[in-house]
Formats: sequence, C-alpha cells, structure tokens
Amino acid sequence: MSVFTYDPNPPRVSSPWLQAANVDVPSSSSRGHLAGHDETPGDGPVAHSLLSEYGVTRLPPEPQEGPVEYKLHLLLRPRRSYKFIPPTASAGSPKVTADPKFLQKRRVVGSATTGQTRQSRCEHLMTQLLWRLRQSSPYHASVAQQDPALPLLPEDSAIAEMPVTLGKLAPGLEESRGALYEIGVADDGALVGITKDELDQSIATLRWMAAHLGCVSKILRIVEVGQCEWTEETKPSGNGTVTLRDRLWVAEVFVQPHMNSQGNGSNGAEAGTMSTAYGGRVNDLSTTLGSTTADQLRVTLTGPTGSGKSTLLGTLSTGALDDGHGKSRLNSLKHRHEMASGLTSTVTQELVGYSDEVIVNYSNTNIESWIGIHDYTKNGRLVFISDSAGHPRFRRTTLRGLIGWSPHWTLLCLSTNPDDADSGTSGDYDTGSGTSTPLESGSGTNSAALAKAHLDFCVKLGLPLAIVLTKSDLLNKESLKRTLAPIWTAIKTAGRLPQLLQSKQKATENTRSVSPIDAAAIERVLTPMRESQDFRAVVPVILTSCVNGDGIGLIHALLKSLPLPPKPTSHDYIGKALNPEQPEALFHIEDRFKSPVSYATASLAESADSGHVLSGYLRFGKLSVGDPVVIGPFPSDEDGTGSGLDDDRTASPSHNSLSSSHPSSAELARIAARNAISASALKGEWHEARIETIRNLRLPVQTLDADQVGTIGLVILPPTQTKHGSLADGSDEVHLSTAALKPRRGMVVAVPSKHMLKSGLQLQAASGLTAFFEDVHIGRLSIGTPVTFYVASVRAQGRVAKVWSSTPVDDFGKMEATDDGVFDSFEHAEEDEKWGGPAAPPNHGYSVRLELLYGREWIELGSQVVILEGASKEGSVLDGFVGKVVEIMD
Repeated sequence: MSVFTYDPNPPRVSSPWLQAANVDVPSSSSRGHLAGHDETPGDGPVAHSLLSEYGVTRLPPEPQEGPVEYKLHLLLRPRRSYKFIPPTASAGSPKVTADPKFLQKRRVVGSATTGQTRQSRCEHLMTQLLWRLRQSSPYHASVAQQDPALPLLPEDSAIAEMPVTLGKLAPGLEESRGALYEIGVADDGALVGITKDELDQSIATLRWMAAHLGCVSKILRIVEVGQCEWTEETKPSGNGTVTLRDRLWVAEVFVQPHMNSQGNGSNGAEAGTMSTAYGGRVNDLSTTLGSTTADQLRVTLTGPTGSGKSTLLGTLSTGALDDGHGKSRLNSLKHRHEMASGLTSTVTQELVGYSDEVIVNYSNTNIESWIGIHDYTKNGRLVFISDSAGHPRFRRTTLRGLIGWSPHWTLLCLSTNPDDADSGTSGDYDTGSGTSTPLESGSGTNSAALAKAHLDFCVKLGLPLAIVLTKSDLLNKESLKRTLAPIWTAIKTAGRLPQLLQSKQKATENTRSVSPIDAAAIERVLTPMRESQDFRAVVPVILTSCVNGDGIGLIHALLKSLPLPPKPTSHDYIGKALNPEQPEALFHIEDRFKSPVSYATASLAESADSGHVLSGYLRFGKLSVGDPVVIGPFPSDEDGTGSGLDDDRTASPSHNSLSSSHPSSAELARIAARNAISASALKGEWHEARIETIRNLRLPVQTLDADQVGTIGLVILPPTQTKHGSLADGSDEVHLSTAALKPRRGMVVAVPSKHMLKSGLQLQAASGLTAFFEDVHIGRLSIGTPVTFYVASVRAQGRVAKVWSSTPVDDFGKMEATDDGVFDSFEHAEEDEKWGGPAAPPNHGYSVRLELLYGREWIELGSQVVILEGASKEGSVLDGFVGKVVEIMD
C-alpha cells in the first residue's frame, strides 16, 4: 500500500463547538466531541439549547480539508428571504451581533439554488458528503466508482416522511470515521441559523443522502441563535402581505458508515434517535458491509528454493515481467535479509481478483491495496496466494503455508533450468551435472531431492495439486523430455493423471485479461474434474516463464477457474453423533498484530485493554461484530508458565541453542529429557471475549463466513465481569489480568454452542492425542521419542507414548488393535529388517499415541495431523507421517 494513499493518522472527527477559544462546554452538550469514536447516542430526542449556554459568538472558520462541513442549508429548493434579528442578550452572557458582510453573502448563497435544478443540487450535495466522509478514512486510493449513483429524487415534503432504507456502503468508506455537518453556519463560522421547517427539511435531506451512501446520521446538538422575520402574500387573494416571525436554529449532525461496531444493542438506540428527533422512520438497519465476493480461493506456492515461487507471485500480482534477476519479486519480500540472500523465510501473501475475464491486480494504476482489488473484483473471484519458503532452513514456514493456512489448491513450482544451482543468493547447494532435472534422484543435499520431497509431501497431504515448471525460456526439446519423465512417473505412482498445458501465445507486460484460448485449454482439463468431484484425480502441469511471459496467461486462467470445495461444516470430519460438543464457529489463529482493535480503543488510556488483532481463517460457522466468543486455551496462572508466551514458546528447539532450525532426533531427545513438561500436568483456560472489528482479506466487514480468511479484533473480558460481575461477599479476590493474556498462533476463537452455554461445559484443551497412520514405517517410532507435530494452525512438541498396529474402522476412538501394544514391535524387529520395514497386515496401519509437552492445545477430532522427527538431511526435511486424529485426551 502506497504512503501516498494511506494516512495512518487521519483527521479526528472533532466538533468545532469545542474548538472555540475560552469555551466552557456544558455537561449536557459534552457528548458531541467524541462523535467520531463510536459513541452511542441517547434514547430520547435531542434537547434544544440556547447559544448563551455555550458562551460563543461564532465557530472557527470552516476547514478546507477534514471531516467537518459548514452548510447554511441542504434544501433542494430556493430559500425564502428573511431579516435577521439577533437574540436579546441576557445578563452575564456575551452579546451576539450579526456580521454585515456575511449577511450579504448569505443572501447570495440563498438565491444560488434558484438557477440549479434539484437533480444537480442533490448531486453536488451528495458528492460533497462523500468527500467529507472519505477525509476521515486512512485509505485514499481511487475506487472503481468515484461518484455514487443518484436515485430518483422524492418531493421535499416526502423526504421527511419516507422511511430510511440503507443502501450499499459506498466504496472508500470502509474505514471512514464519519463526518460532522454544521447546518445553519456560514463558511467563516458565523452562526446564521435557519427556521425550524427549513432545519427539518435539511436534516431529512442529509439523512436521505447518507442512507444511500450506506451511512446513518445522528443529531448531536440543536442551538437557538436568534430570530428572524419575513413577509408572505396573504391567501387566497394574494393582494396583501403578512409579516411572520420565527426563531433561528443551527444543528450539528454526525454522519458515519453503518458498521454496528457496538453489537446489536446500538441498532435500537440509533433507530430511536433518528425516528424521534425528526420523524424519520428507519426501515432497514441491516449492515451495509460484507460486500466482498463469496468466491474466495486459497492457493499456496510451494517448492524447493530457487524454483521461482516469489518471482511468479510478483508477476501474478503486479502484471510486470521479470528481468531475469528477480526484479518482480522485490515487492513480495518482507525483510532486508530476504532481499540480500534471495531466500524467502516468511509466508508472504498477495491477493489477485478476476472479474469476468478481467485480471484485477496492481497493474491497474487505480489499485493501491487489497481494498481496491475488492472494489474492482465486484462479484468475481478473489484468489489468496501464499508464498512459502523453500529452503530446508525454513521448513517451519513451508509447513505453515501447506498446513496452517489450509489451502484449497497447491501450486508446486519446479525449476526447469538445468544450470539452476542452489548456490549464492539462492541457497547453499549445487546440482552438479548440467543435465540434472528437478526430480532426478540424487543425494539428499541437492535440489533434486528437495523437489522430490516437496512433491511427495504434497501427495501425502492429499491436496489438490498443480505443477508449474518455471524458467521455461531456458528449455529445449531434449531437456523438456528429461524434465517431464520423472515428474510423470512420480505423479502416476501416486495414482494421479498428469496433463501438460502449453500456452500458444505469450503474455505481454501488464496483461489485463484472460485469453479465451487459455481459458478454453484450462476448461478442457477442469471439466472432468468438476463432473467427478475428484479434484485430485488430475494434475495440470504448466510451463511458464516470468521473463518472456510464457504460460502466465494459463496460470491466470487456472486460478480463475479452479473448482472450490463445498463450504465446511462442524461435522465434516466425524459426523454429528460423535462430537455433540462442537462449537458453532471455530477460527484458527495464525498471526497476532500489535495494534488496537478499533479507533475507539486507540483513543483510550494506556492502562485500558486495547484488545488484540488476530489473523487466520474460519474453519466453520460464522462470526459477526459484537459476538461473544471464547479464546484459548491459555496456560493457567497457577502453572507458573506465564500467560504471555509467544508462538513457539519454550517448546521450540530453536530457543535451546540448537545447531540448526531443523534439529536431529538426538538433539530433540536431549531437550526433552532436560526440559519436558507433560501437558497433562498443566491446565488449559478459556477466556471470554467480544469481537469488535472484522476484516475479510483486509476489507472491513460485518460478518466473516465459513472458510474465509480474515482478521478479527477482540477485547478479552475480565474474569470478574464475565463470570460474576462484582463479588457479592465483598471479598478482594485476585484474578488474572487481561493485559497479561497474549493470544498466540495455534489458539482458536470459538462461539460455544447453546448446549454448552446451558450446561456450563467448556471446550476441550487436549493434553494428548491418538492418530491413525496408513504408512507402516511409522511403526519404527519407539516410546519416548520426541516429535514435532502439526494440526491445523498448531505446531507443538510431543512425545510418543504408545505405538501399535491397528485396523482403520469407521467409528473414531474404536481402533481395532492387532497386537497388545508397542512392545510387540520389538519382537518383530528381525522380521522388519528382513522386509525392509515394519511388518503390518494388509490394509492395516499403525496408531500412535502422543503426549503433548509444555502446554495444551485445541485439536479437532478427525483432523489431519503431520508428525516430523526432525531432519538430518536437507532432502528429508519433509519426510513426515500424515495421519488422522482419532482420539483426544483431556
């Protein structure tokens, strides 16, 4: 996001009534100065006040920029002419005098609407309102539709009587803090005022315009500033005139996007204020946010280092071709050491949209951030692309991209350049012979072994897979045959069918649309896949080059058309009967950010809890702003392990002075023997919280749906408030401070089911698990072996407690054991050596019971689990065992 389109500190929405010099604001009127900070309006009508109560004679001049607008009126008709009569000054109050220069200006402005049509006048006023609302937003980039569509104008009298129906939120207002309108005030700050009927119509017009922009209005103050008189023709003859007199008023109205940031309770208060103040009826206060498309695809780029993953991501997201030296990947790298070494060490994510055949990325000069991609994509498809690390040193990041973010599809990138050695800025390995290919067998220290390890691991995970052969501009026919042969063999061995796709046209710089030829080629491959609903049956293989553009169009066509799995539910893994205590919604935490959850908490005192911003994906269910949730499991304060542990905690081998970040089994065993703490000896606590803000792929929304990626801002509620409020016996009981609670990766945010709330049950916090594996080689694990395992967003340390041969059955928790226990495996050691592996009956596997170390975790029954022993060879960094959780130990 450009520094020219994002202002981290936009102007505050502050009332000019509080900016005048030497002003002592009455307590009854003090509520207006926090209008821009989610203040809940009162339940009754706004009280009318006198100017003498404020001690001011005029307001500061109207600022040219900022979220404050002075308007004499918002009528769609010409104003009547009247004579201003200042109010009689009372003792002790300042004397208010009229400004002759302004009176002349007022008459000019009042007659200016005579030459304007009602339509042009309304367009001007609505554009002005939209501009002021955007002034308080930190995001200032261009949007797809700069000017809102103007609906059919009702009559002046009908505007005040008709119900207010909120429209879709106008683009660019997703993060607006609102705007203040001072009605009856001149540009120089003079308090001119308008009559009661004109004020009513002006406020009704403002409310009507705000509603069509997806906003609501709130009257903060109405102040009497004087009196006026005017003449009208007598009726019915019309020959004479009559002089009329009325009081003059000014009003302050706050307009803000309807985001319902305080939960469902604010709807009624807001509707009551709008209806009782000036007769407006709110017909629909449903949220105007959440307008993002539901077609959202998650894709992870994986592959060995030097295969061009980051370069491909940069070309897809920016539309710019590479110069052969990694130019297009610079925007994707986060850290300085990544730019210096060329090695990706963190998960980098980008967003690409597709609206019909149009590619929506940063090649559009009007798009500066993901908000713009949402805007231009409209009802098309959004593709969330994650770039994972390929170097063995960053195995943890590789697994996080493949497991933690739960991708729908995986794009395995393999380099076709025979001279592409993993050396220098790309790694520390050499392919040796110039005739080697990505999957040719070799020692565990070259890129061929890494490529094969990535392919085998993707197949083990059972992920839908597509293979991208990069750097195709360096290929010839002979090298192409040598490259494809081992890939074809590996894919067919896994029971899948590879299909080679080659583009017949080159992509140009800043390609804006998907070619019909490329789209047709992709459809021929994907149509049988959709019909069979088996997304793993076919593996598309695409030749690409980010230098000359070969195959880039095919990649875009593939991402645009890849099929999505059905929406997940809470009973996908095991069914309803086996897990009745499943929560209604479950959000896996992948990251935590140090920023306040909303503008309201940003302005609070430092001692107040500003909340936590957490990113991840919603496994199932639905989360909305204002929902009460639970978060955890946190370690108990009684355990003395601390409540503010980071993601990896003390369980991470990298925190124990290991020689590498992929430690050997011997090193893990040494750590476990010295520091192991069984999770069964520790407690897991859940804390109640409230969701304050939600973003779906950085777009502020009201609701996050199942299988969507987003960030949620929540505030953890104090235990005394959530459980008992205040203690009835008056005892001074000490509770864990919410400021010490730090959510970490691997925790979950959940909405408890109604049955759990009624029965008082809490979510489980597992201290161990049992998993079934079809890979019989896992039977070689011995009791006490320390391992690292991955389940969803959880990365934790465990210890093998038991291993036994078993038969998979349909009912979880009822694994049929074929022997008495793990000790029997030692009796068959000679037989294992004879056959080159552990012996197991046909169609049998092994069950492994793991004991968690250092803390409890949320683990869903039936979820996929990956066990790694550690790596002593670079080529075996992904040699893990993939199974399914069949039992949870509390």
